[in-house]
Amino acid sequence: MTPAATVAAPAGGAVREKPKTFAYSSDDIKRMLPHRWPMLMIDRAYDVVPGVSGRGVKSVSVNEPFFAGHYPDHSIMPGVMIVEAMAQLVAVVYVAELLEAPPTQDGPADPSSSVGYLGSISSMKFSRLVVPGDQLTLEAKLGQRLGGLRSVSVRASVGTELAAAGSLIVTTERKG
Repeated sequence: MTPAATVAAPAGGAVREKPKTFAYSSDDIKRMLPHRWPMLMIDRAYDVVPGVSGRGVKSVSVNEPFFAGHYPDHSIMPGVMIVEAMAQLVAVVYVAELLEAPPTQDGPADPSSSVGYLGSISSMKFSRLVVPGDQLTLEAKLGQRLGGLRSVSVRASVGTELAAAGSLIVTTERKG
């Protein structure tokens, strides 16, 4: 977990401090999320502003298990797996808020236990096929809290081409 504080000077000349951002390696992410292979869909996260936003990377390999059947003669990453990768980035941004906050007695011993569930997907548009060899750049911006739910705007792109974008609702806790 690597912090990177940045400072910017707006046009008026006054120095304004930008929020501290963090980067998380694949090993960090395994400690943050309950997911494991073959369902761990995010390789690294960066520019994470805990509880606010973040970016992530999913390197798409021909060895992904879903390519065996989707489709054997024309490998395409299923849209639901792209959505899952974006949802996992959301979980990293959420858990980062717990990890980077000052320690308290109330915090969970295992941060991955605080990861909730995907509640809804809306206005999701897929605009580019994702194939082996592509590198998905993921973006998530957490929105308002609605009780135990949180709205999120997400996007996935390959290079400069948008692959998918939409909105998610996630639960902020896990039950059962």
